[in-house]
Amino acid sequence: MKLSQVFTAPNQLTMLRMVFVPFIVIELVEGRYFWALLLFVVAGFSDGLDGLLARKLHQQTLLGQYLDPIADKLLLSTMFLVLSILHKIPWKFAVLVFSRDISILAASAVLFAIAGLRNFQPSIFGKANTFSQIAAIFFVMLFCLKPQRWVWITRTVFLRATFAFTIISALHYVFLVQHRLRTHSHALAPILPRISPPVDPLSRIPLELKIRV
Repeated sequence: MKLSQVFTAPNQLTMLRMVFVPFIVIELVEGRYFWALLLFVVAGFSDGLDGLLARKLHQQTLLGQYLDPIADKLLLSTMFLVLSILHKIPWKFAVLVFSRDISILAASAVLFAIAGLRNFQPSIFGKANTFSQIAAIFFVMLFCLKPQRWVWITRTVFLRATFAFTIISALHYVFLVQHRLRTHSHALAPILPRISPPVDPLSRIPLELKIRV
């Protein structure tokens, strides 16, 4: 990986999104939900903008492939944890989101270490899960500012969607990992040296000698 990858515009936006996380947490803990919501919207906007810039500017890098999901998981998992601590959402959502994200990161690291597998593209279920998490956090904080019925209903819908898509995307990820491992093992099979079976020393003795013995 070249150091120049760090200074590309998409990767700079991704790292900026990671910098936003502690400031959003501070605003939430201090009860300044307006500023927390505003910073979260800016961070969410940067999430879509960095991918767009990477495609338009042809600056898709290996560093970006790793940084982008890490930044997303850091932002969203932290938000669910803090909002659970502040009793704005039930704990089960934070536990589920954290368990899935940590499991995926750990599994990816292990697969890369033992088999060299990487570049797991996000599935449609993973993208739906990310969208539902962002929407759920947005409406949870909006409900803190405007406790209206339609906001509460929308908040509840996206929290339930997050619960469902978190489980579905995790199961789909397990299926993808198994498929990649099978494909990887089949690809390695012709490369592995074939070990010939041990030769019976008696098989090399002429038939006449065997009869005499």
